[in-house]
Amino acid sequence: MSAPVRPTAQALDDWLLDSSLAPMTAGDRLTPLYQAAKHGELAVPFCAACAQVLDLDQEVCDNCGSTESTWRTVELHGTVHTATLMYRSEPGLVHARLPYPIVDVELMSGHRLVMTTALATDSTPPIGSAVRIGFRRLGDVAIPAIDTLEDE
Repeated sequence: MSAPVRPTAQALDDWLLDSSLAPMTAGDRLTPLYQAAKHGELAVPFCAACAQVLDLDQEVCDNCGSTESTWRTVELHGTVHTATLMYRSEPGLVHARLPYPIVDVELMSGHRLVMTTALATDSTPPIGSAVRIGFRRLGDVAIPAIDTLEDE
């Protein structure tokens, strides 16, 4: 893997998916994630009342019951929690011809995100590996992805 991929103003072809599969980013619950990603940052939700880590789609805090969240940027580092290879052929939508990694990364903030890699690879990083988060481009949308293994 290489140095961090910085988002640019032009759309780039993603190594994995067709750009028609890019998520809608305006007015979506995940808008803060996509807005931060445009600038090479990773924003994730925390409970506004008690600062508990929230899942991306979590609407009620398990700790205090609050329904208010705040999105903050966090470090672009994490640890591989689980990893698997996906074998999928869907010509036209999935560009990858070889198996590709799907990785559950535990961020330094305590959040867990499921992602793939910024660049094509047909192997998974070892469980427990330290990784740096970068971004892949799907159409005009920056999406978090494993950029580098920190142990290399």
